[in-house]
Amino acid sequence: MIEQINQVRTSTLFRLLFKTSNIKKFMEKNTDEMQLPSFSEYISRLCADRGEVPEKVIKRANIERSFGHQLFKGTKKPSRDTVLQLAFGFVADVDTAQKLLKYARMSTLYPRVKRDAAILYCLHNRFTIMEAQNVLHDMKLPLIGGGKQNERCESSR
Repeated sequence: MIEQINQVRTSTLFRLLFKTSNIKKFMEKNTDEMQLPSFSEYISRLCADRGEVPEKVIKRANIERSFGHQLFKGTKKPSRDTVLQLAFGFVADVDTAQKLLKYARMSTLYPRVKRDAAILYCLHNRFTIMEAQNVLHDMKLPLIGGGKQNERCESSR
């Protein structure tokens, strides 16, 4: 199961990190605990755990088919918006969406950012990607998957 990736809880790792007097020794001792699976491994495990096939997730995410399969194979890296699209493709709750972003090594959704707040609302209420896009459009916020311009707008909010 996905939640069993690391043996030591993150809160324990924090405590140990802040207690150590030697960061090198801490890193050496906890190297195994400081590993995250690749994004492609994570989404593949998530599919398996949910009894899903990538094809359906990709379709619900409204991602181009061949690009979606490259994400699952690990031959392409996703943008933050692509990770968000996949969250909708997985019909993810907020917690799962945040984990998808974490495993993609992206910043998590933050409710003080208007666009992020709207996306969080849509995830919480189990909207489809198209319903979420309508919410963003109605609020005059950048759509998910709109390219680099969206990322610039997002960082300025």
